[in-house]
Amino acid sequence: MGWLHTARFLTTAPTLEFLPALNVPEIAFVGRSNAGKSTCINTLTQQKRLAFASKTPGRTQSINLFSLGKQGVTDAVLADLPGYGYAAVPKQDKIRWQRVMANYLVTRESLTGVVLLCDPRHGLTELDDILLEVIRPRVEEGLKFLVLLTKSDKLNRSEGTKALSIAKLQAGGGEVKLFSALKKQGIEEVAMLLSQWAHGSPE
Repeated sequence: MGWLHTARFLTTAPTLEFLPALNVPEIAFVGRSNAGKSTCINTLTQQKRLAFASKTPGRTQSINLFSLGKQGVTDAVLADLPGYGYAAVPKQDKIRWQRVMANYLVTRESLTGVVLLCDPRHGLTELDDILLEVIRPRVEEGLKFLVLLTKSDKLNRSEGTKALSIAKLQAGGGEVKLFSALKKQGIEEVAMLLSQWAHGSPE
């Protein structure tokens, strides 16, 4: 857990050419605009405003990078990708973001793992399915992949079990976990998994 708490802002990039070339593992967080992505990142890193949670979903239009590592030495990076699918965003902006995200997920050499966040009350949507198809070839080549069902505190136990089963079928491989920032559910599990992705073994 302590490793994630070292997170600090590295840079922001509106398009791929602004992203720095990195030789450390990079873990991307993706999901719909209302999936709780910023809250998840802030909870895992124990920092209230590391990832900016806008009151207007879909407002963040850049890829934000956060470096991780003790004693100020970067040994991994978290990438917060723009949320997608928010209806109030102009169509041309949606298309631009989708193109940037797809290119990032297909071409980013340092990308080691992808965390797809999903509200379990709605399940994986058509846009989530498109993203899964984009990364599937890289998953087959060894890209790590996790579906995180956020806001799980809004489900009772049987609903949570059902949501897990459905998401596992929809994801077609990869891990699926329940997560709640409010009830601190899944935080340690996810932290250990991300550390394994970055370092090869839990810290």
